[in-house]
Amino acid sequence: MTGTDSTAQRSTAPLDRRDPAWARDFAAILQAYEEAGGDASFLRSPSVASLVVSANKVLGANEVPGVRIDSEPLEDGVKARIVVAPNAKLEQPIHLCFGMIPAEGVQHIIPDFEVGEGAQVQILAHCTFPNAIRLRHIMEARLHVGPNARFTYTEVHYHGPHGGIEVLPKLEAQVDEGGEFISTFSLVHGRVGRMKIDYVVDVGSYGITTLTTKAYGWADDDITVQEVVRLNGEGARGMTKSRVAVRDRARSHVFTATEGNAPLTRGHMDCTEIVRDEAIADNAPQVVVRNDRAQVTHEAAIGTVNHKELETLMARGLDEEKAVDVIIRGMLTG
Repeated sequence: MTGTDSTAQRSTAPLDRRDPAWARDFAAILQAYEEAGGDASFLRSPSVASLVVSANKVLGANEVPGVRIDSEPLEDGVKARIVVAPNAKLEQPIHLCFGMIPAEGVQHIIPDFEVGEGAQVQILAHCTFPNAIRLRHIMEARLHVGPNARFTYTEVHYHGPHGGIEVLPKLEAQVDEGGEFISTFSLVHGRVGRMKIDYVVDVGSYGITTLTTKAYGWADDDITVQEVVRLNGEGARGMTKSRVAVRDRARSHVFTATEGNAPLTRGHMDCTEIVRDEAIADNAPQVVVRNDRAQVTHEAAIGTVNHKELETLMARGLDEEKAVDVIIRGMLTG
């Protein structure tokens, strides 16, 4: 296995990098990637595993020892399979860039992640849609974390100012015995538009999963977070952590469920939502326990910003609007 683009793109149509269209598209998506907070140098490095997708074009892919990337263009997106070899321990995260530069269209991403036994890997994904006015981004992901493997997935979105976007990420994950899956989804820059997260994670014996979601909605944004964690093996642990802020006329809906289905399982759901102006937030937890030695807990707080924090910031010269934004972003980045 090599770290060359040609190896990584076995199943993609050949890309002619002498084509001005490729250079234009690649430069545009890298600029958008940096606007979303990414470091584009990683997407050019032969020592870093990466995949760059614009609309339904695979603009770049790079493998490193221990990582195999296969991709296939679809009519409206890309199907990708990323395999991490057993016991592989990557020093650098795998970098993924999914985005669209046009204001309208559909991007359908179908990723399949296979993390081998004992492997340790991080993925940093940036999804960027800077000009979205009438655009839909659909992700249907599958994940398998092998025994005693550790997989960390961080996904950061940037949507631009218009709000004309639908984001529909769906994930089905299996964490095997002793495995660990840590996920962080963040959409706090630009308009959310309409977002619906739908995650289901099954956890085996002594496995661990932690799902963290952060979103900041304003104007008429609509945020839905739906996460289900099923603790199926003895000693499995799971946590869902939601941090959502809505203002103006935005709405947020958080539905979390944790099932304690085996002895010594421990689950916890933690939701904090901040509401301002005419926004509406609701939270609906579901606790299911099917074993008398399992335990699942839940805590939720929905309300406005802390009054003392607001007064302190305003005393330091910030107006109320700016002070509220500082408090909200502090919660979302903490």
